[in-house]
Amino acid sequence: MKKTFLFYSFALAIFLNSCGTTSYRSTPPVKRPSSTIPSRANNSASQVEMEYNTLIKTYKSETAEVLTDLLNGSDGDKTSITVENKSRCNMVLTISGNNYFKKIPIGANKIGTAMVPKNQNYNLSGMLCNSVYQKTKFVTTSYNITLSN
Repeated sequence: MKKTFLFYSFALAIFLNSCGTTSYRSTPPVKRPSSTIPSRANNSASQVEMEYNTLIKTYKSETAEVLTDLLNGSDGDKTSITVENKSRCNMVLTISGNNYFKKIPIGANKIGTAMVPKNQNYNLSGMLCNSVYQKTKFVTTSYNITLSN
């Protein structure tokens, strides 16, 4: 009896081992992207609005200096950049140049200003109602821009 029990146990173990393991899934596995890299193309109006709302809380306007520059002319080493936003969307204008970087929140139908060092190239960029604005300008005196959609 012991031999038969041992034989059947051995045969059962071999049979179960030969079956292997099979995994049955009713739905395919979900693939998640390994990394997401933000790009300018993904910069939507809602992201600009979120950045605008964050900046507007801490932004300090240079209105007095800009008005002095516009009315009296600039005798010093700085001059003004004025941007009029004639659209229905808020925007964030980025001004970058040699050792200069500033983001200016400009509300819909509002004017944004900045004082910048004279005689330098500046990259002006921003997004206005899902349209990209980008310009490089050599600034020597007061510079005015009007943007609309």
